[in-house]
Amino acid sequence: MSDDTPPPAHQSASNDATPCTTVQKARFSDRVRIRSILGRPDGGAGLAGQKVRISGWVKTGREQGKGAFAFLEVNDGSCPANLQVMVDASVSDLSRLIATGTCVTVDGCLKIPPEGKGTKQKVELSVVEVVDVGTVDTATYPIPKTKLTLERLREFPHLRSRTNSISAIARIRHALAIATHTFFDEEGFLYIQTPIITTSDCEGAGEMFQVTTLINHTEKLERDLIENPPPTEADVEAARAIVKARGEAVAQLKAAKANKEEITASVAELNEAKVSLARTEERSRLKPGLPKADDGKIDYSQDFFGRQAFLTVSGQLQVETYACGLSDVYTFGPTFRAENSHTSRHLAEFWMVEPELAFADLEDDMNCAEAYVRYMCKWLLEKRYDDMELMAKNFDKGCIDRLKLVASTPFGRLTYTKAIEVLEEAVAKGKKFENPVEWGIDLASEHERYLTEVVFQKPLIVYNYPKGIKAFYMRLNDDGKTVAAMDVLVPKVGELIGGSQREERIDVIMERIEEMGLPVEPYEWYLDLRRYGTAKHSGFGLGFERMVLFATGMDNIRDVIPFPRYPGRADL
Repeated sequence: MSDDTPPPAHQSASNDATPCTTVQKARFSDRVRIRSILGRPDGGAGLAGQKVRISGWVKTGREQGKGAFAFLEVNDGSCPANLQVMVDASVSDLSRLIATGTCVTVDGCLKIPPEGKGTKQKVELSVVEVVDVGTVDTATYPIPKTKLTLERLREFPHLRSRTNSISAIARIRHALAIATHTFFDEEGFLYIQTPIITTSDCEGAGEMFQVTTLINHTEKLERDLIENPPPTEADVEAARAIVKARGEAVAQLKAAKANKEEITASVAELNEAKVSLARTEERSRLKPGLPKADDGKIDYSQDFFGRQAFLTVSGQLQVETYACGLSDVYTFGPTFRAENSHTSRHLAEFWMVEPELAFADLEDDMNCAEAYVRYMCKWLLEKRYDDMELMAKNFDKGCIDRLKLVASTPFGRLTYTKAIEVLEEAVAKGKKFENPVEWGIDLASEHERYLTEVVFQKPLIVYNYPKGIKAFYMRLNDDGKTVAAMDVLVPKVGELIGGSQREERIDVIMERIEEMGLPVEPYEWYLDLRRYGTAKHSGFGLGFERMVLFATGMDNIRDVIPFPRYPGRADL
């Protein structure tokens, strides 16, 4: 992609400067996507006269001419614009077509709308046949043509993608995901799929969802014990007596030199009694509740994985293993945090983009992070300008200018110590923050946004943070007080990326683990990367939903992920 920010322009369905006069069908369907009609530079006017089949959902519908015909605004999700569709009463029963939410497939001919009709579109569809209709019960359909609040829409996660705002966000999110894979592929990175289930706590915070089958097993056992009570001690003694009696019977037969068949039959009865005793003794030891070890703690050796397991908070530690064998790699997947937070910036399930660069220091890491963020901004401006216009119109009029700023402006860089000095100077001049400012604090969102929006008015990278507020794996600087960590700060959001040069020295990282009171055993495999062919390497993590927030200007992170999970809600 060019380093120059592209001029504002709608992205056509074709990359050709001169629009093609033949409409392009979807490859795996007999329909034509509405974007391939309206997304052209000529707005579809060059396709007038073409016969097409379109499918989509009715946004609005109205009968006119005393019921002689109807106009439908149809959208198929391929772009924010609706295609105006005209249906004559002689073609179909209009009453079943006009309700908002109705799904239609129609054949028709594209034509230029009459002048002075009031429509902004350069083309409309005149229907010759209604192929299929999915009707709607208007009395119960929860997505009316009148606007609902975003909070209200969260109650209908299975239907909210039909709204203008959520569909635009979905397309923007898709574009950012494609931009991510394209950027790293162009730069020679390999995409590595790290595990969702892990036994390591990357951040040492302890706010992790546990993965276990012990609860299900315990509930099943307790139901079984109620329906089939365990054997009593008397039952066990009775089973032992049977074993003893049958053992004596075998001995007597052998002493009497009975025939082989009699002895074999008696031995079989003895073995059967022994098996029954073993089952009786085992079942007598069953007790309700979770299994406990000798120290009274839960015995996870009986769990599915034979040890405690969690949903990952980060794929970083695992992807580092591939960086230390394949050089430049990245992972992009869901992560989880059991933080009981109801703020507009927190989710229990969220996506992270986490590249790792072998043989790279903090400077290389910062360069990569800056290039990646700028690449995504340029990509959106080129690929999804129409969706960005919708976001600017409905939610944040500055979102397009913000993308252009980040795409075209080199990021500022300053040390954490310098950033604190700048904030302290602001406080001295009367600026009030809710969170105190002093060396050693973890910068709050208000501090980050003040630096990037007010002081420097551009994206910033703050680096060399105090070691006390950063993770054990970040490389200790020569001053012994700071680590080679960096955060990328952008307007609207604050921190967008967090990263660091990783600690490659085995003795230093061991000391850091001990300092933070973490157990060594779960990280032995991670330490092996330092024991065997250790290499300088760096990496960072970008919160994907934060990037979508930054791009769209939305205020609540629950609106930029298709199925938000947060305390009390896990719909679908």
